Amino acid sequence: MAPVFSHGDLRLYLLNLLDESPRHGYDLMQALSDRTGGTYTPSAGTIYPRLAKLEEEGLVTKVVDGRKTVYEITDAGRAEVAARAGELEGIEAGLADSVRLIAEEVRGSVREAMKSLRADLAASAQSERHTASERATSASASADDDRAASREQVRRAEALVGEFRANVRADLRSHLAHGGSLAASIIDDLSRALDDASRALTQALRR
Repeated sequence: MAPVFSHGDLRLYLLNLLDESPRHGYDLMQALSDRTGGTYTPSAGTIYPRLAKLEEEGLVTKVVDGRKTVYEITDAGRAEVAARAGELEGIEAGLADSVRLIAEEVRGSVREAMKSLRADLAASAQSERHTASERATSASASADDDRAASREQVRRAEALVGEFRANVRADLRSHLAHGGSLAASIIDDLSRALDDASRALTQALRR
């Protein structure tokens, strides 16, 4: 994934956030996470050196408030933000594109997982019908064999569902661990797809 902020953009964006209001370091990190839809959550090792540099340049000042250090933009900092307003608009547009692309990637992954699940369930149902047909035409097939074959298909279906569940959980946790966000619409898509798959299986079993 490409960096959320290009070289120098984070410095300008920090000035922009401080132009809105004085903030302490954690507040700035949280604001960056919120503004990027969770796609970028900087560490203290990223933020504080840049704040120190801005202070050296006379663009921000800091005041110790209890256990927190509050940073505030100076007139020189405001002048730079105003002079680079066009660059800030470009940064905001880039952040919006980044959030949209992440959401599309997650939705695409969920759709592919749902497609695979439906295919597996359909194959399982078809195999069950084929097995049932063979048992019906075989005079030597016993009731015990029939039940054993059905139990085997049930175990197969459970294994498929378990594998899908594990894959989806791993994908979601990995996405969040890398700073990604998870919109409600994505889970809504997942819920609808699972409902569709469940209905398809029910209809297949009734045939």
